[in-house]
Amino acid sequence: MDASRRQTPSRFKGRGSGDNPPNRFKPIWFETDDDCQDFERPAPETRFFTDASKSVLSTNDSPDVGFDASLNPYRGCEHGCVYCFARPTHEYFELSAGLDFETKILVKENAPELLERELDSPSWKPRVVALSGVTDCYQPGERKFRITRRCLEVLLKFRNPAFIVTKNRLVTRDIDLLSELARFHCVAVYVSLTTLDAGLMRLLEPRASLPAHRLEAIRALSSAGIPVGVLTAPMIPALNDHELPSLIDHAARAGARFAGHVMLRLPRGVKELFARWLETHSPNKKEKVLNRIRAVRGGNLNDPRFSSRMKGEGIFAEQIAEMFSLACRKAGIAGNGPELTTDNFINNRNRQLSLF
Repeated sequence: MDASRRQTPSRFKGRGSGDNPPNRFKPIWFETDDDCQDFERPAPETRFFTDASKSVLSTNDSPDVGFDASLNPYRGCEHGCVYCFARPTHEYFELSAGLDFETKILVKENAPELLERELDSPSWKPRVVALSGVTDCYQPGERKFRITRRCLEVLLKFRNPAFIVTKNRLVTRDIDLLSELARFHCVAVYVSLTTLDAGLMRLLEPRASLPAHRLEAIRALSSAGIPVGVLTAPMIPALNDHELPSLIDHAARAGARFAGHVMLRLPRGVKELFARWLETHSPNKKEKVLNRIRAVRGGNLNDPRFSSRMKGEGIFAEQIAEMFSLACRKAGIAGNGPELTTDNFINNRNRQLSLF
């Protein structure tokens, strides 16, 4: 079917995407009849599937993400953030980057066992592991599956450093483990904060924690002595970038001691998803927002180059970067986070030798 005939997506409560756009790897897809009304389509429920991966640590050589090893307990993310750069990864499983990404979650149930095996391997060189390098490790399903918590237990056993990025206050459930990791200078947590407007947040990130709850999470982590900062991401020109000083100020008052910011990225089909979201939820701003995004992306809606993909380029990107730096200085925040150490790393062989 001609993509130009596709209609504005339905609005399902608690979902970021209103439909399943075509998978670029599949020549045929199912589409409801044009006359089908929204009320005839039930809101999709979240379904969980077992991910049978044989390894759990991924590596990369990207110079602009701050880590070269990551662990993602889940594929797909129920938070449903419409702008999520990870959405296209679901297409590799013959699923859609739209509703499938937020309703069909692949769960790595054996991630803790795989992690222990990999950390104890003679080939493992201790390094910082990023949790949530792709999808949020504290998304709602973590309450049931507790995979992230079990992975933290493994990281603590080996005293291998890790940093976490999340937009869910569920992270506070694991303060006991995070506090122990902090004793060995082996953990840092970034709480992602996109907006202080709860109404906008419910549309952008429908199943993530409310802004006030994320600030509560920062406060709780800071009070427990856990290094915690704020990640103002993504910055969406002409939509939420004006909030950046307030985001930094509120996070610093809650106890954040370091910060980062990331410009919106719209790879592959996420461009169309986000454009339809604007048409549905903010039609008066649609063209302005898209034009500003093009202004920071060299005339396109996405720029995958390592040198600019996280920060953008041009006058608007420079203004946002300057605003971020000024806000951090005013809030007393310096640097991108603590230096985590591998000096305390210990594996099973070292433990056995210590017995003698």
